[in-house]
Amino acid sequence: MLNDKGRPTRPEAADEAPATASTFTGNRALDVEEALIFEIGRAEVTGVDLPTPKGAKSRLGAHARTTPIALPGLAEPEAVRHYVRLSRKNYSIDAGLYPLGSCTMKHNPRLNEKMARLPGFADVHPLQPTGTVEGALEVIADVGRWLIELTGMAACAMSPKAGAHGELAGMMAIKAALSARGSSKPVVLVPESAHGTNPATAALIGFEVKSVPARADGTVAAADVKAAIDDRVGAIMLTNPNTCGIFEPEVAEIAAAIHDAGGYFYADGANFNAIVGKVRPGDFGVDAMHINLHKTFSTPHGGGGPGAGPVVLSERLAAFAPLPFVRIEAGRPVLVEDPSQTRAGETPYGRLAAFHGQMGMFTRALAYMLSHGADGLRQASEDAVLSANYVRASLQDLMTVAFPDHPSMHEVLFDDRFLEGTGVTTLDFAKAMIDEGYHPMTMYFPLVVHGAMLIEPTESESKASLDLFVATLRDLVMGAKAGDAARFTQAPRFSPRRRLDETRAARAPKLKWEKPVAAE
Repeated sequence: MLNDKGRPTRPEAADEAPATASTFTGNRALDVEEALIFEIGRAEVTGVDLPTPKGAKSRLGAHARTTPIALPGLAEPEAVRHYVRLSRKNYSIDAGLYPLGSCTMKHNPRLNEKMARLPGFADVHPLQPTGTVEGALEVIADVGRWLIELTGMAACAMSPKAGAHGELAGMMAIKAALSARGSSKPVVLVPESAHGTNPATAALIGFEVKSVPARADGTVAAADVKAAIDDRVGAIMLTNPNTCGIFEPEVAEIAAAIHDAGGYFYADGANFNAIVGKVRPGDFGVDAMHINLHKTFSTPHGGGGPGAGPVVLSERLAAFAPLPFVRIEAGRPVLVEDPSQTRAGETPYGRLAAFHGQMGMFTRALAYMLSHGADGLRQASEDAVLSANYVRASLQDLMTVAFPDHPSMHEVLFDDRFLEGTGVTTLDFAKAMIDEGYHPMTMYFPLVVHGAMLIEPTESESKASLDLFVATLRDLVMGAKAGDAARFTQAPRFSPRRRLDETRAARAPKLKWEKPVAAE
């Protein structure tokens, strides 16, 4: 059963039994079948012996645990083997091409890691006196200067911890600017194709969200924006290149319209990797934009953190940059943490975070910037766009490009029309990619495209890597069209675990292991 976006509401039942190895252990060579850590561990065993501290008194009071913690005990070799085996079950950018569209899973150069692990950066503590961390502050300031130069903006807030946090910072600056003018403009325009965090962020801080439709070609029309603007509209949130992988051709006209109405232009910077060194967002009218360092400047991505989502601000918003921020005085960095330290013209709307940010992310990003230089960053953008269009040109005879009238930027968007009549869904196709050794592309997003398949190869992949990926997808498409539906509906067959009931897993997850009750 499919919903109106072409997404299955329940999985197909697999007719075939899971592929198993006919071995005594259940292992298949290096693919080791291991029990859960709670099943192999023993509560009375520990790999570390710590003496009981003398004279120590608990400060937990009534909050002290009264029952055993019941964590599994493992010897050191057992613990090491357990986590090494788990790591082998995870897909990563170090293992192969990661085609997630809109996520920019690019290679993280090991030089960046080496720099981030230098003691002066790795060991820095947020409560150190600022006089002992001038080098770290200078790194933060340097990253900010690069971002200001690359975006054509006037100021940069470095403290946001991730993209959504950066959106919050930028939209709060816009709200502060409107308030300072005594203006009541409580409505924010958000295109239908936007990231879901955009309307969520606007609503979180009290704005009303008004949707702007996408045209049939995947872009936003300036005429539609103008029609939506009234005296209550204070901002627009627009991604450019947009989530469909297309550069918005009327972006300057859209910016002018919102400015003429006394509003501000917020840009989602998720797709900045497509235009670094080629165009500056400030030049086409952006007032605020968050930048995902993990998407554009190669800092690690995923796993819940650590993250960094700096926000650049135009001259219209620069005065409202949140605390803390770094100011250069007499050639030395100064950390401004309190309103009493501000100067004339600086009116921060408050403190956004307890401390400045994630030092490791700043160090990695600066290492990436300095090692590439201006020409290298521009080439990275060009290569990312080239890679996406190479994938598009290599597959468009078999797969259906969602918006063929526009060239792709750094990602190419296909839809599921090529699967019509095959009995194979977008989800089935993605699961079959797992059997071929690839992480699936982004599926069913953006929501404006039925059965969307969004592919972003990034600039990190060689032509040989792209050719193998293309050949794999071509083989899958031809298999689906040849009637081999079982290859897809029963996939994945070779992963450590078969296909889950995803609806049940989302609605009734088992988050705690419980010891099985012995049968009577």
